[in-house]
Amino acid sequence: MTATLAPLGWLVVVVLFGSVVPVVPTGAAVSGAAALAAHQHPLTVLLVVAAGALGAYVGDLATYVVLGWGGERIARRLHWLREPQRFERMSARVREGRVSMLLVSRLIPGGRVPVLLAGAVAGLTWRRFAVANAPASVTWSVLYAAIGVVGRAVFPEPWQSVLAAIALVLLVSQGLGWWSRRRTAPVRPPATP
Repeated sequence: MTATLAPLGWLVVVVLFGSVVPVVPTGAAVSGAAALAAHQHPLTVLLVVAAGALGAYVGDLATYVVLGWGGERIARRLHWLREPQRFERMSARVREGRVSMLLVSRLIPGGRVPVLLAGAVAGLTWRRFAVANAPASVTWSVLYAAIGVVGRAVFPEPWQSVLAAIALVLLVSQGLGWWSRRRTAPVRPPATP
């Protein structure tokens, strides 16, 4: 049992760190851990889900606190307030549909920090954020663990399923990021001769 808990502790740390410093592919970490857990003992996948959700939740809380302190100043520095209508629409969406917006922001690469910042600037209290973020973190962890379990079902060797889960997560993340950038790209008027 101790052999199982040590890697789960590291998973919490990796996901927490990746939630605060969004350069670590946290979804890939959860998927890979779930694929490996499914090969060793299928019930430990539930522990992977719990570890991933805990790391994501605590990391999001820490990020939200930092963004709450810096709020508008950070938004101005990152030039997100150059388009105040767009930022206000995002803030309104966070106020209206907290859980769904938080979940969607976790699934789109680069989407989580702007949504957390919009919530902080919009005045969403830390307590309300903490309540709304819990189901979003659990759902995110379940989704990425499911990708790992699917990798386990397709590939017979643990290393193959871990590699496949990580590759699938990175592929889906890049695809969603590309789609998001394409949807928000400004429309250029046709050139006149």
